[in-house]
Amino acid sequence: MESVIALAEELHFGRAARRLRISQPMLTKNIQDVESLVGGALFLRDRKHVVLSDAGRAYVQQGRLSLLHSERAVQSARTVIQGMDETFHVARTPYADPFLVSTLLSIQLPLFPRLKIDLASKFSIDIVHDLLGGLVDLAIAHEPPESTLLTCVQVAEQPFYIAMAKRDGLACYPSISLDQMDGRNWILFERQLHPPVYDAIMSEATQRGVRPQSIQHVIAPEEAFPFVADGSAVAFVVKAGALRLARNGVTVRPLNESSLRLKTCLVCRADDESKIASEFVRAYMRKLPDKKRQQQLPLPISA
Repeated sequence: MESVIALAEELHFGRAARRLRISQPMLTKNIQDVESLVGGALFLRDRKHVVLSDAGRAYVQQGRLSLLHSERAVQSARTVIQGMDETFHVARTPYADPFLVSTLLSIQLPLFPRLKIDLASKFSIDIVHDLLGGLVDLAIAHEPPESTLLTCVQVAEQPFYIAMAKRDGLACYPSISLDQMDGRNWILFERQLHPPVYDAIMSEATQRGVRPQSIQHVIAPEEAFPFVADGSAVAFVVKAGALRLARNGVTVRPLNESSLRLKTCLVCRADDESKIASEFVRAYMRKLPDKKRQQQLPLPISA
């Protein structure tokens, strides 16, 4: 497997052999053994070129995961032998509800008293990539994509919020509709941070005939503050962003649109059958409000 992955990355027998510190004939034999096992060519090669075949790409994709899981298995065994802490890798979006994050950090598992949570902050698109790559065990993500490789359970659903200057006429309303945003200068998060959510907002606006006068894009809600504070624009933010912006002349109101609500999910790989992940998800769901506890959990929880 290591030989196939090395050759796939180097596309040169000599360099791949040197990287693995084996002879070139041994590398060739290893490749032939794997091709014999799968029943087809993983590489298309002649005297000058080596190209990965479609079968080879499929093998390498899963092979990298297998090697990563193997390395983690060794590390887990060493952790137990050496009496070290077990590490559980969790990712969350920067705009996740603070309550959901604090709930996660409060979890203690009796079966794993030395469990250490490694919490990383990543954008949703990066979280999915790291989950599939085995770099993250569990994630709190907004609107994760549908995939047979992922298992998700919804843990929260919240409205978007509109941040505006306190002197803005919209501030007299308890909530804001999309129609009231017509002709305003909008501040939105960059589309690349979460394309499905961004597209949902723009699609709903188009269908309703709501047109912003201009759109300014930001990565962090704090970037919107000076423009909102001086009354020149209003900003779309999630709950965590609303909490950061509501100060020094800026206030927020919920966006009262049933079709534009942000769903937050607990996500893991569909093939993850680890005991830690199972126990962690159970403990997490028990800490949520009763209406969420009663949901059937589609995550891979052992009986």
